[in-house]
Amino acid sequence: MELNETGVIEALRTVKDPDLHKDLVTLNMIKDVSVDGNRVSFTVELTTPACPLKAKIEADCRQAVSAIEGVGEIEIKMTANVRAREGHGIQQSALPGVRNIIAVASGKGGVGKSTVSANLACALAQTGARVGLLDADIYGPSIPLIMGAEDAQVGVDEIKQQILPVERYGVKIVSMGFLQKATAAVIWRGPMVSKAIQQFLRDVQWGETDYLVVDLPPGTGDAQLTLAQAIPLTGAVIVMTPQDVAASVAIKAIAMFRRLDVPILGIVENMSYFFCPTCNTRHDIFSHGGGSEAAIALDVPFLGEIPLDSQIRAEADEGTPTVVISPDSNQALAFRNVSEAVAQQVSIFVRRAPIPLNMAVG
Repeated sequence: MELNETGVIEALRTVKDPDLHKDLVTLNMIKDVSVDGNRVSFTVELTTPACPLKAKIEADCRQAVSAIEGVGEIEIKMTANVRAREGHGIQQSALPGVRNIIAVASGKGGVGKSTVSANLACALAQTGARVGLLDADIYGPSIPLIMGAEDAQVGVDEIKQQILPVERYGVKIVSMGFLQKATAAVIWRGPMVSKAIQQFLRDVQWGETDYLVVDLPPGTGDAQLTLAQAIPLTGAVIVMTPQDVAASVAIKAIAMFRRLDVPILGIVENMSYFFCPTCNTRHDIFSHGGGSEAAIALDVPFLGEIPLDSQIRAEADEGTPTVVISPDSNQALAFRNVSEAVAQQVSIFVRRAPIPLNMAVG
């Protein structure tokens, strides 16, 4: 290979995306190749700013180009362009600008799904992604509390007749909690719940959004059916705890999404273990491994483990998600690992590539 733009491109054809199993040139991820003397520069456009394999891809590119005779300095710029799932046409639908919709669900309550949703949204936003968070739990909205927005109110664009989301920590948020008093109860039948969710989807000014995270209520009821039928979902993340009974309920949630032709992005095991800071010992309070075992049994990716920790609970109660207020903690690292795994699976799905099964990240 010669030291020119063509030679650089040919060298980069030897570098494959570890998830998509195709070379970066074929995937149109190589941009702005330039050769000036012995100096080579180019841009690698990743499919997500939350890519967990970013460092490996950059290193592989540097190694490939270094093999060209005469190469001196190599400058690589790493960027990202989150793409919509092919064939979905979300941009042309009632949600223009929204590229991917991620449903976060659980088969039962009490598994920490909303805390996972909030930290997932914030972690994605911290990578530079444009993120929205829709609280679809009409009866028991908890996202306003977790995101420190209990007293916030949505605005209205009078010209477009659209709801303007509340913004916290770089995330656009909509919740029934913004439209009622904290002590008020929503006493609605199913059709009203469905109507509210459709309004939150279609009548909100989400703008350009890479990931719209939807925090669903537990179970397999009206909210889940409405969301799956009203809009093309990129996929669903299932949150569960390690016990056998939790796994059996999570399996039902996965079965529902599959019947609705919604891809399963993977399983997150929350409250996975407790690490005692005093005795420096790990304790599996609710058993351990139920999430990974369920992932193996159902042939879906395992996205990671979140520990049981009072700090996570306290920070959620204070309206400061762990990844925001304690970014260097082990708990925040666990959430970031999960967010990277979710973004990774989204990238795989939107490219229609084979899904690596039971992949643990972090």
